[in-house]
Amino acid sequence: MRAPLLDACRQNGVKGTLLLAHEGINGTIAGNAQGVAAVLGHIRGLQGCADVDVKFAAAETMPFHRLKVRVKREIVTMGQPDIDPVASVGTYVDPHDWNALIADPDTVVIDTRNRYEVMAGTFAGAVDPGTTTFRDFPDWFNREGHRLVSAGKRVAMFCTGGIRCEKSTAFLKQEGIAEVYHLKGGILRYLEEVPAQESLWRGECFVFDERVTVGHGLVQGTHALCRACRRPVSAADQQSPHFEEGISCPACHAERSDEQRASYRERHRQEQLAAARGEAHVGARWEDN
Repeated sequence: MRAPLLDACRQNGVKGTLLLAHEGINGTIAGNAQGVAAVLGHIRGLQGCADVDVKFAAAETMPFHRLKVRVKREIVTMGQPDIDPVASVGTYVDPHDWNALIADPDTVVIDTRNRYEVMAGTFAGAVDPGTTTFRDFPDWFNREGHRLVSAGKRVAMFCTGGIRCEKSTAFLKQEGIAEVYHLKGGILRYLEEVPAQESLWRGECFVFDERVTVGHGLVQGTHALCRACRRPVSAADQQSPHFEEGISCPACHAERSDEQRASYRERHRQEQLAAARGEAHVGARWEDN
C-alpha cells in the first residue's frame, strides 16, 4: 500500500507524514484543497478506510518541509503487543460533553502525551505522567496509575488527535479499569469546536509541524520550535540566555555539547543563506524514496 500512497502524495504536491500499520493509517498532511482531496480519495479507497475520520485546519504557509510515508509495527509505539485498539477501546466523549465529565470529582483526568507537550498546555486538573515517550506510559500506570483510580473512580484520557488514546484506553481496560473514556478527536477537535469562553483548556497545544502550537479555533500559537531538540519554546523561555534560535533552548542546553551547538549554528547559518536566496534548505533531500 505504501508505494501507491507515496505516489498519490507526490503527484498532488502534498507533504507531511503518513504511517501505515496493521492497526490502520494515521498522519497529518498539507497541500492545496485539490491535492489534499485527491490524497484523501486515495486513502478512502483502501480496504477498511472508506469512513476514515479526518480533521481539517488551515495554515497560511506549508507547515511541512518534506513528505514521509512509513510502514511501522504500531501507529504509535506503546510496546504492548497484546493491545488491540480495534477489539477493545474506551468510550468516546464528544468535545461538547467533555467539560462535564472532567469536572466531575469522581473522574481522574490523565494526559497521555509526553512532558514537553504538556508543558505547552493541558486541561485544568489533568494528571501529567511526566513521560518522555509514549512507550513509558504502561510502566507509569502500573507504578502510579492504579493508585489514582482506586475506589471505583472513572478515567478520562486525552491526547493531541485521539490516536494515542486508542492504545492507552485499550491498555487500561486490559488492566481491569471498568470505566474508561477518551476525548473524541482529541485536543484539536476540542479547540476547534468548544468556544474559548467555555473552555477548560489552559495554554496551547503542541502540534508536530511548523505551526509548533495552536490555540482555540486552531489559530497558530506563540511558541517557537527548538531546532536542536524539537521541543516547543514558550515566549518566556525565548528570553532565556540559553535560547538561541536554531541552536538551543533552556530544555536542551545542558543536554548538548559546545561541538554540537557549533554544528547547529552552521546549519542555521546555511538555512538563513538559503532563505535569502529564496531556496528551500530542507525538504527535497529528505523526502522518502
